[in-house]
Amino acid sequence: MADNQKPQTIVVDATNCIAGRMCSHVSKLLLQGNKVAIVNAEKAMLSGNRYMTIREAKEYLEINSVTNPIHGPFHPRRPDTILTKMVRGMVPKQKTHGIEAFQRLRVYIGVPEEMKSAKMQSFEDSKITRPEANYISMGEVAKQIGWKGAA
Repeated sequence: MADNQKPQTIVVDATNCIAGRMCSHVSKLLLQGNKVAIVNAEKAMLSGNRYMTIREAKEYLEINSVTNPIHGPFHPRRPDTILTKMVRGMVPKQKTHGIEAFQRLRVYIGVPEEMKSAKMQSFEDSKITRPEANYISMGEVAKQIGWKGAA
């Protein structure tokens, strides 16, 4: 790539993708120096028993500081921030190249106007393989743990 060329943003569609597998691909792209935008974050899927997944998410919310809960940790409830945290866990967030990679990530609920015309990419090995009833969407989990949701 020439010096005067601006890096192209890779737009990843999260619809019917297993969240963890998709995030690992996205973190690799970020560490290679690409800008990545994930759209339709609320349609990403989590595999496993839906009731266990919701229960684990609710139990995770109970973790807080012993001395003063105001000091954190702060738990995301929106689907886009949940996916952002998943990717953050897959990059070396305290090293310089990890911090720079993480700053190149954008996650959106739905598809923003400026990305409607962009070519969307998804990863074949992260697509769901069983019927949708075997998964729970990130939007459903977020609503169960307190996300007010986009109307």
